[in-house]
Amino acid sequence: MNQDYIKPDNWSIIEEGFDAERVKSSESLFSIGNGAMGQRANFEETYSGETFQGSYIAGIYYPDKTKVGWWKNGYPKYFAKVLNAPNWIGIDIEINEENLDLNTCTEVRNFRRELNMKEGWYNRSFEAVLKNGTEIAVNIRRFLSLDLDEAGVIKYDITPLNKDAKIVYKPYIDAGVTNEDANWEEKFWEPLEVKKGTNEAFVTAQTFKTHFKVTTFMHNTILANGENINVSPSTIDSTTDKVQYTYGTIIAKGQTSSIQKIGGYTVSLNHENTLAGAEKVIKSAVALGYETLLQNQIDAWAKVWEMSDITIEGDVKAQQGIRFNIFQLNQTYSGKDSRLNIGPKGFTGEKYGGSTYWDTEAYCIPFYMATKDQQVARNLLTYRYNQLDKAIENAKDNLGFKNGAALYPMVTMNGEECHNEWEITHEEIHRNGAIAFAIYNYNRYTGDYSYIPEKGLEVLIGIARFWHQRASFSKDKNQYVILGVTGPNEYENNINNNFYTNYIAKWCIDFAAEQIEKVASEYPADHKRVMDKVSLSANEIQEWKKVADDMYFPISKELGIYLQQDGFLDKDLVPVKDLDKSQRPINQKWSWDRVLRSPYIKQADVLQGFYFFEDHFSKEELKRNFEFYESFTVHESSLSPCVHSIQAAALDKMDMAYTFYLRTSRLDLDDYNKEVEEGCHITSMAGTWMSIVEGFGGMRVKNDQLHFSPKIPKEWKGYSFKINFRNQILKVAVNHNETTFTVDGDQDLTIIVNGKPEIASKFVQIN
Repeated sequence: MNQDYIKPDNWSIIEEGFDAERVKSSESLFSIGNGAMGQRANFEETYSGETFQGSYIAGIYYPDKTKVGWWKNGYPKYFAKVLNAPNWIGIDIEINEENLDLNTCTEVRNFRRELNMKEGWYNRSFEAVLKNGTEIAVNIRRFLSLDLDEAGVIKYDITPLNKDAKIVYKPYIDAGVTNEDANWEEKFWEPLEVKKGTNEAFVTAQTFKTHFKVTTFMHNTILANGENINVSPSTIDSTTDKVQYTYGTIIAKGQTSSIQKIGGYTVSLNHENTLAGAEKVIKSAVALGYETLLQNQIDAWAKVWEMSDITIEGDVKAQQGIRFNIFQLNQTYSGKDSRLNIGPKGFTGEKYGGSTYWDTEAYCIPFYMATKDQQVARNLLTYRYNQLDKAIENAKDNLGFKNGAALYPMVTMNGEECHNEWEITHEEIHRNGAIAFAIYNYNRYTGDYSYIPEKGLEVLIGIARFWHQRASFSKDKNQYVILGVTGPNEYENNINNNFYTNYIAKWCIDFAAEQIEKVASEYPADHKRVMDKVSLSANEIQEWKKVADDMYFPISKELGIYLQQDGFLDKDLVPVKDLDKSQRPINQKWSWDRVLRSPYIKQADVLQGFYFFEDHFSKEELKRNFEFYESFTVHESSLSPCVHSIQAAALDKMDMAYTFYLRTSRLDLDDYNKEVEEGCHITSMAGTWMSIVEGFGGMRVKNDQLHFSPKIPKEWKGYSFKINFRNQILKVAVNHNETTFTVDGDQDLTIIVNGKPEIASKFVQIN
């Protein structure tokens, strides 16, 4: 834990007291989104202190030319930037002719932020003394509408406390924005058109290179004590990329002046005419009005929480943590659009770039399958199917592979590889396996096999072809090996025979071959269509199988474990507990050379294989491998604690499971890795959900049935969650005395609890 200023609360993220040192961290933590767009919790008014400005639009990106010191063949030509979008929230404010700026105020008191996760709004309030002696009380509420997802709303209230005040509001929209992480300090936005109305304005701009067109809009209403006073702007200032209106008002001491600002974006992904689309959004939002928009927001979030909430009794910090994670996941991805995906920072920052990593398939799909309609998960699979041609092109052009072999990108926006670290781009090839596993996992959980003959089989064939060509035969070992890779543990590069990579490569080939046979038997028309399209012969499949059947796995017979890679035991095996705490996190303290030579593990690697393929190994094998590798794991990846929590629970190491759960659920709230100001770790938040449902709840799917082995941390009085399993809603409630399984509806559901079949229906309890 590196920060502890967020107040414990079951439903809200709360900060009290103004501290300029934590402004950027709070901008991340209090971020809001609605699946179509999102923004950091930047101040609406001028702030001259340190800040990280950020607004983002789903699917909009810029191909920033790769910048490296030494170019290697195969480097991606660009790194896809999550673009800082035009600013629509800005409202410069003057009070008695002095600019409101919390960085320069004489005093700031009673400062409070609240992110109300239950109702989906962000509130900031404070009292301030300006240099001119004017004292004011301010309250601002902001939300991004879930229903009208191209629109956001701000209500900014100012009450003078010690004298009457002349208040000047200067709301603006501005497309002249830049990214903090731009490689070449290029401008990403080209202004096209500005349009001004009485109280509304529009700036249309397009991205250079990618030519996404975006119209940013605003509509302003000035109020006194809650009543619209029908003020028109006294001046309108504009440039090619910015429009700013000025509204002057006078308000008596103790009375409240307000501006309501509706703003947002319409994009060419969804509109042929973005300006006309923006005018329509404003018309709809104004017709509804602030109070109705807010109530609709509250109602929409109530529906989200009805299915996705997890309750924890007796541990407020744990409860706050899981709800924060679930809230951010639902803000980031709604599942409406198969062109979109879940970026590792969501709408909270620019780091990493791209919208898709293997995190989606490995961690996020289980959450969306269980808490949404299965179509949402199917959309995520379809996203990869639609980019199969690019994956084949990637393997061909960058690695010299042939015959339709597919390597999915480590990072992508449109299917092209855009990660700019060579050792990750070309060596962390295990991501292919996660994509194949997600297809298997979707079918296992939903029972919907139709995706495989329709789309998935082509993906599996491309991936199997990749592994067949990537493996090489070792005469010394008389087996197939995979050389020069980076496993999930990115603290080892260019190593040979990473266990996880080799294991999932074998599994991918075997699974692809099995599905080819099944589709041939049960979906002959689809089988013929796919075989004709990919020109796959029985002889080629036999060649694949030779690789899978003779794949090499490094092991230590002495320790009874699989080795993370061939040379792992050659390292100086000093466990983490003996590492000086002043040296943590090692990725911020040590040279990269020292990190690579150390035994320290960034995240689950061998144990990632045990997580995916739990049924392939005995409990004793898991115990030996877990105890060995956990002792060297520094958990400096956000994806690490959740897997360890699930496996600790499976091994009845409940104190450890709880500690890992708390770390994954509060990774950002407590800033464990000293980096939250860069944005939150969105994709790993799905792992927090897994830590409860799969870890403490022990949920698994085997032979088309749900299995549970419920456990409860001693720190909790009880917990509950819901899952949508094959269109049946099951609620699981666990306390120290009993576990209750309740089915929503009249149809019973047979489940397996601690290895024993039970009927879960209304009011049936399993003790």
